[in-house]
Amino acid sequence: MRLFRYYPGDFGALPVQVVHMDLTFDVYDAHTRVVSALTAETLDAPLASLALNARDLDILNVTSEGYVVAHTYDRGAAALTVTFDPSIPPRTRFTLETETVCRPSSHVLEGLYYDGSCPAGLPTQITQCQQWGFQRLVPCLDDMTAKCTYTTAIVADDGYTNLMSNGDPAGLRYSLGNGRSVQEYRNTTTPMAPYLFFFGVGCYKTHQREFEYPDGRTFSLELLAKSGSDPETAERALEILADAVMWVHLFTGPGQYRDRETREEVWRLARVRDGAKRSGDSAALAESRKALTGLAATITPGYAYTGSVYREIAMQNSDFGGMENVGNTTIAANRIMPYPEATDPAFEYMVRVKVHEYYHNLNGSEVTGRSPFEIWLNEAVTVHIENQHHAFFFGETYSRLQTVLDLLDPVAGTLVLDRGAGSMPIEPDGFDDPNDLITGVTYVKAPEFVRMIETLMGKETFVEGLALYHDWFRHTNASRDDWIRCMEEASGLDFSGMAAAWLKEKEYPVLTVTPTYDPAARRLTLAYRQSRSPGGHTWEFPFRFALVDAEGRDLADRAVRIVDDAGEISLDGVDRPAFLSLNRGYSFYGRVTYRPPEDELYLQVLKDADIVGRFTAFAALAEREMIRILEDPETTVSARFADLCAGLLTDDRLMEEAGGQFLTIFPSVDDERFAHHYRALHDARRKILATIAARHLDTLLGVYRRAAVSAPGGAGYLEDEAAAIRRRQRKNTCLAILATLDTPEVHRLIAGQFREAPAATDRLTAFGLVIESSAPERLDILEAFSAESAKNPVAWESFLAAVAGSDCDDLVTILRGIESSPAFTVEQADQQRALYGRFALNRKRSLETEEGRAYLAEVLRRLARVNEYSTVRALDAFAFIDAMEPRYRVPAAGVLVGLLTSLDPGAYPAVYNNTRRFLLGAPEAVRAYEMEHGEVPALRGITP
Repeated sequence: MRLFRYYPGDFGALPVQVVHMDLTFDVYDAHTRVVSALTAETLDAPLASLALNARDLDILNVTSEGYVVAHTYDRGAAALTVTFDPSIPPRTRFTLETETVCRPSSHVLEGLYYDGSCPAGLPTQITQCQQWGFQRLVPCLDDMTAKCTYTTAIVADDGYTNLMSNGDPAGLRYSLGNGRSVQEYRNTTTPMAPYLFFFGVGCYKTHQREFEYPDGRTFSLELLAKSGSDPETAERALEILADAVMWVHLFTGPGQYRDRETREEVWRLARVRDGAKRSGDSAALAESRKALTGLAATITPGYAYTGSVYREIAMQNSDFGGMENVGNTTIAANRIMPYPEATDPAFEYMVRVKVHEYYHNLNGSEVTGRSPFEIWLNEAVTVHIENQHHAFFFGETYSRLQTVLDLLDPVAGTLVLDRGAGSMPIEPDGFDDPNDLITGVTYVKAPEFVRMIETLMGKETFVEGLALYHDWFRHTNASRDDWIRCMEEASGLDFSGMAAAWLKEKEYPVLTVTPTYDPAARRLTLAYRQSRSPGGHTWEFPFRFALVDAEGRDLADRAVRIVDDAGEISLDGVDRPAFLSLNRGYSFYGRVTYRPPEDELYLQVLKDADIVGRFTAFAALAEREMIRILEDPETTVSARFADLCAGLLTDDRLMEEAGGQFLTIFPSVDDERFAHHYRALHDARRKILATIAARHLDTLLGVYRRAAVSAPGGAGYLEDEAAAIRRRQRKNTCLAILATLDTPEVHRLIAGQFREAPAATDRLTAFGLVIESSAPERLDILEAFSAESAKNPVAWESFLAAVAGSDCDDLVTILRGIESSPAFTVEQADQQRALYGRFALNRKRSLETEEGRAYLAEVLRRLARVNEYSTVRALDAFAFIDAMEPRYRVPAAGVLVGLLTSLDPGAYPAVYNNTRRFLLGAPEAVRAYEMEHGEVPALRGITP
């Protein structure tokens, strides 16, 4: 029995070469009539018939000039088969005309769907074609290799302010009479894959800004926001986008590491020029333009946009935070602008998604992966660039630590989920729905693979290899082997074996290191051995480490390529180090096993020059405290560790560079005895924080008050916001520690911040602490904040997530009350993720309580029929059933079995097959379940 619906063999060569599509969409409220002229060219053999993808369409007419055609439509198989008489000769162009009808959906967020409504009542309609939504619009070859040019005409009601599609506008919008008008577009510069197609009709507030390159070329940036959007906030959003476009031009590409000072001066002068344009200072404008023209001629810039308009469109309902569509990027409406209601993580996401989707114009649109199995290739390189952009504005220290925390997060971190029952490799053997590939493996692990390649090649050589890739495959498709070949061509290195393991295997290496020092020879020897992949392969990866003295000075810093199961690395002529700094910068995706004495770890936390080394030492000390408490809940927390934590919070330099995120103490341990005992882990962490609060109350209050004071800005909008975010992290870390005391004094402090803080993050942090406390006003605050948040979709999403992730005994009762609110809409993907997704991963409540399991079972059954993607993501909660305490295994497996038996596998294949995979990944729980309840028929005869 097939475990997956699609395998690589299902994606072969196309029977024709697609050249162009000429499309007309005649849009009405309940249906759209589509007239298509698909021009293609036959290959080396005559073509008697052609099968097109066509999902849920009404077929009105099919013709082809010069041929007698007949057609059959298999609606169940989503296939329109056209026969030609006579057969079309080899190497011959032909045009197939179709007339069809498609109908928008209210909850299937693929193809054409409703996304709210205009103030006058017309329904906003937009498309989502990733991955196979184009076939819901028009008969086509819905394949990533079917790249072609497009001309598109949209006919719609005059009441719509915006009619949008790919490419440049072909003239002005014109009237047809009878209350309808037409807007035409030409997308002829960049042939694009069908999944990148977009059209939409709606009522938006359009904000515009001219973007000017250093050499004087210009194009228009547009932000299409919801009606009533604030112009000043929109201008900030356009400023962030303009910064992203300029940054890509100046700080990416094959020459990005050359002439750095010149590039930075161009960056500065471009901001001066733009300021002069806004102020109307013609003299300053002329002077800056002249200087920019001269400097721009001396550097080799990166990607430059090829269109006349680049547009960002607010979409309220989507499975994705953003989607590149060649000239039209759709971005979640709650993340498209720096709203006052947006939290700091939402702000950072906004910065990231803007540069991410823009860079896809080059990596993904101009150069496109060959099949869904190469989605990682489009995304990983783009995330790699996104991370560089984030580090440019937020600081390398802060940015890299943020990524490492995402890797290590025990709830939804990539390292933990990569070893869970639902994990798949970067390039899996198969999938049920392309959305199965939109995971942390694609967006976090795969970029770490790219980063490891960069580390082995060197940054300068890596960008040369990347430029080679973009040059060789411009306007075509590429496979992972093509990308690897370009990296090998540029570097002279062999990456084939490394790629085979990293791309086709789950999990990651665990590197065990053992140092020895010979004082007579002044030689340090580092013995190592690594774990093999699940398939028995040896991992290859870069490993960077340093020997450091007691003052934090590096005695030696090395980067080596690990290619074997075990070996030794010797460094001669070195003094005995005070500590080792291992896996510097998190040089490889995996874990290092090394247990130095506690004194070394304490010294490393204070002295290591590498932020990752400092944090991993801190995390190791925190884990030792956690394990002591888990082994003996009556034990006391080490005063030394509590003092260390308080001291780190008072370290101004550390907090300014790394932010309060450095003090992250995860409710997790690697020790398999306790790794998935969620309540016990949560309580152990809380005990540590309470000890810090009790020992250092005055210190924490002092740091809290100092961090609450705003600092002067002036570096630039994004740079100033980044500094403010780090200060807020520090302040709220102090508040979260103090909250564990749960005293009336602390309640007043938290409630005061909730009521008075102007920043959304500060309010939301305080709110979360209030509802987890014993404060007598907690339910009143909950009710009032719920009513206030419900008025704004940005605040409402944040509110839902804060409540669903909280720890309080009445949580399920609270969630049921929220569900009954008129503001909660189960069809909205952002609300699904915030409420149901966060609750599912709140395992101490969702899996370790009877009430939570019953509620989660209801949610999954209901959600599966509304949004498969959100449901599959929620299933990650079940990644480690067999590692849970025995008393929870059978009930947790029962939730999955109940979901499985309630589903039609044909109607909900992604949820059905992923549920089976999670059960197959918990054989002990399934055996125990079947002993109590009988065999699970859906698991019979398949292997994981």
